[in-house]
Amino acid sequence: MTSLAPILQAFFTERLIGQRRASAHTINSYRDTFRLLLAYADAHLNIRPSQLRLEDLDAPFLSGFLTHLESDRGNSARTRNARLTAIRSLFRFAALRAPEQAALIARVLAIPERKTDRALVCFLTRLETQALLDSPDRDTASGRRDHALLTLAVQTGLRVSEITALGCADLVLTAGPHVRCGSGKAARNASPH
Repeated sequence: MTSLAPILQAFFTERLIGQRRASAHTINSYRDTFRLLLAYADAHLNIRPSQLRLEDLDAPFLSGFLTHLESDRGNSARTRNARLTAIRSLFRFAALRAPEQAALIARVLAIPERKTDRALVCFLTRLETQALLDSPDRDTASGRRDHALLTLAVQTGLRVSEITALGCADLVLTAGPHVRCGSGKAARNASPH
């Protein structure tokens, strides 16, 4: 076994799970990145994953892998950038475990992201917002629920995922009513406008 295997395992168990408390989605995405990378190394370097060394994963090789994702697998620039984020995260972690590879790690961390088009965010007009709020049938329980959720979304700007994650304890209905949402350093209070 080479030095890469324990670094990769510690990256998942210590860094992602233990320190960052990464979501299952993030862990699965990073896992998939390294599965693809190990398969690519096996096919292009003819090195089995158990024999792969950190120094085999140099910047030219990783750039080739990222190009392969776009050209051969048809991944978008956004997906390519997400895979690069996982690789960079591993190499930042490896810098602490293998400082003798500092030059290699610096070159990998310097691999640029692909530019992507930013989606234009459009806002609803007052008329459109009112039509949306008027659409649920408030004579039914589900209609009253839907109206309350839509009103909360419109007045606070919360994302759908933030609204669906709310619990009763997150609602503060005393003076200065607000909703507590998010977790850890991303926590915020959302108040009606």
